[in-house]
Amino acid sequence: MAFSSGNHAQGVAIAAKRLGIPAVIVMPADAPKVKVDATRSHGAEIIFYDRGTESREEIAARLAGERGAVVVPSFDDPAIVAGQGTVGLEILEQLGGAPSRIIIPCGGGGLASGIALAAPDSEIVIVEPEGWDDMKRSLEGGEIVPVEPNAPPTLCDALQTPRVSPITFGILKDRDATALSVTDEEVKEAVRFAWREHQLVVEPGGAAAFAALLAGKVEIVDGTVAILSGGNIDPELHARIVGEA
Repeated sequence: MAFSSGNHAQGVAIAAKRLGIPAVIVMPADAPKVKVDATRSHGAEIIFYDRGTESREEIAARLAGERGAVVVPSFDDPAIVAGQGTVGLEILEQLGGAPSRIIIPCGGGGLASGIALAAPDSEIVIVEPEGWDDMKRSLEGGEIVPVEPNAPPTLCDALQTPRVSPITFGILKDRDATALSVTDEEVKEAVRFAWREHQLVVEPGGAAAFAALLAGKVEIVDGTVAILSGGNIDPELHARIVGEA
């Protein structure tokens, strides 16, 4: 049992399939079709919910109780943070040492906090969509602050987390992480640039860190690494974005 807009969902579905056990994923009704189809292709059952009126955590907890399942959170779990932190270990291995700065897309903060633990000598910068920058406001205020009611729509579906967890917030706070936010237009430009210059298909949420770099919101210093985390974007949306002037 998991709740996710699609990336964590696919990981849980694949793991469950390999273990020969059923997987049930609670996904937002507006999740990209490519993520829904990919999750189903691995044999998972999908339960849809409304982002604006329902709680995915409550739905998952209720279903887990009814079915005797175990909930695998997308970020609020030490093992998940550790697993996502292997991205940081790969960076250290590939570079042969610690980069000076790592810029990371952030939703619930699992990936960012995992990398922060794996690369203790690197400056950590997290990037969220405007209006969904609850980690940024939490770090600035020194305590967890949820996303404000009626948060604006964003292309970054993978980063629409209503409230971060004490685990991820605590790690990023202890690491003195810097937090930024980007607009949809800045994200679109990052998606276009990645395709135009590198033939990389990057979903909006996965392009958030790169968007902050291109927009000049964070300085490019020697040893800067930007994480592009996800290529699960509907082909029609990708074509529309890259086709825009």
